[in-house]
Amino acid sequence: MGSVGLLKNSAMVCAPLMATSVDQLIDEMVEAKSQGADCVEIRLDAIHNFQPHKHLQLLFKNKPLPILILYRPIWERNDFEADAHKQLEVLRLAKELGADYVELDLKIASEFAKNEKSSWSSGCKLITSCFVDNVTSKEDLSQVVASMQSTGADILKIVTNANDITELEKTFHLLSHCQVPLIAYSVGERGLISQLLGPKFGSVLLYGSLDGNAVPGLPSLASLRQAYGVDFMDSDTKVFGLISKPVGHSKGPILHNPTFRHVGYNGIYVPMFVDDLKEFFRVYSSPDFAGFSVGIPYKEAVVSFCDEVDPLAESIGAVNTIIRRPCDGKLIGYNTDCEASITAIEDALKANGEALLPCSLARKMFVLVGAGGAGRALAFGAKSRGARIVIFDIDFDRAKALAAAVSGEALPFEKLASFQPEKGAILANATPIGMHPNKDRIPVPEGSLKDYVVVFDAVYTPRRTTLLEDAEAAGALIVSGVEMFLRQAIGQFNLFTGSKAPEEFMRDIVMSKF
Repeated sequence: MGSVGLLKNSAMVCAPLMATSVDQLIDEMVEAKSQGADCVEIRLDAIHNFQPHKHLQLLFKNKPLPILILYRPIWERNDFEADAHKQLEVLRLAKELGADYVELDLKIASEFAKNEKSSWSSGCKLITSCFVDNVTSKEDLSQVVASMQSTGADILKIVTNANDITELEKTFHLLSHCQVPLIAYSVGERGLISQLLGPKFGSVLLYGSLDGNAVPGLPSLASLRQAYGVDFMDSDTKVFGLISKPVGHSKGPILHNPTFRHVGYNGIYVPMFVDDLKEFFRVYSSPDFAGFSVGIPYKEAVVSFCDEVDPLAESIGAVNTIIRRPCDGKLIGYNTDCEASITAIEDALKANGEALLPCSLARKMFVLVGAGGAGRALAFGAKSRGARIVIFDIDFDRAKALAAAVSGEALPFEKLASFQPEKGAILANATPIGMHPNKDRIPVPEGSLKDYVVVFDAVYTPRRTTLLEDAEAAGALIVSGVEMFLRQAIGQFNLFTGSKAPEEFMRDIVMSKF
């Protein structure tokens, strides 16, 4: 087991501030420090009626932590030389009054390098930055780096616009091979892991937003410190992630990452917004990417990308966990959803006084809504316990195929609205119906809930879905998707680390954070 680093890496966490007044900026700086920022980035052109000397003096007099200054006003005329001169005047003043870092766009920095770099004070670090909209090769980025180095900057910064998560591999390659201090990341939801994994590959700075000031593709300061633990990441950190689309709902990082640290395992778990499975596995084939959780909509499709599949997962036809075998790099697929969901339902029945039965699911009607990856896991688990399975899915052919595999019955989805279960049946929702933000929907008629003894909902955001609240009001025992999530995550952790998960520690996190 790789042990977590004992020393902090050198990457700084920076909070970008966009307030429109100096008073607001001062308050936000204090808040940023309390939330774990090492420094702040301030856009001077965002300040209303900006008065350079007055406002800069106030900012630096009241700064609680280092400031990175940007100034990129939109000028009314198209005179680059005059505009660059004005911009440099303000940034020179910022440097003289106490800025810790000043950032210049590459074009402005090139002009600056011709005339002023030799006179630049060593007390203020110069950052040269460049936005690259379309990265086609690693060589493209290397050429941009060479151009930025010619400006004599202390730190280089490259920002890209990722249209696909696979494009980030070029950024990681650049970071790990660059010989000068470099900040590199991509914007947008698909670029999120470029921030989260920056310290592993050598970025000297990563960005985090203030709580309540969410920015797409940007983690919060609190999550960087508390969930992801970026302080202790190093080049040996193993990367695990959730392959899904969408991925923003995932609670995995706030469970797996603290647990890695708790047991001293040098790993990080991140959300991965994946559009193309084939390209994803082709690009991220290094041992650094050691394992994956698999979410909607890929649990069935991902089976074909595994080199080997565990017999249970193979029989189910769905994989929710993949491990890269260290000895040969092969991808091995598993399914921890099956036992997680069925044991959660069984335990609810046992708590209701059915513990003396040989199997509490035996011969019970098991009504399953959804025949995708999670539905297949539930169906095979119910079959293994001797339940009688009735399946509904919006894709009737998919429902029929699953019913044939588990000796169950498939009914058209439109009949669900009038379906009358037998008394004492079990209902399992394995669809996204009821998931945030469409929290008010339920998959079955409310009037039928009185006939179910147990209602299970695989949705875990929110923890108590409308379906569960209505079922409890109708007298049913309810089982939250949070319980399934916890149990399958325990199974995943065992596979990720090769050691036994601290189950009580993980349960405590789930009960307090979900």
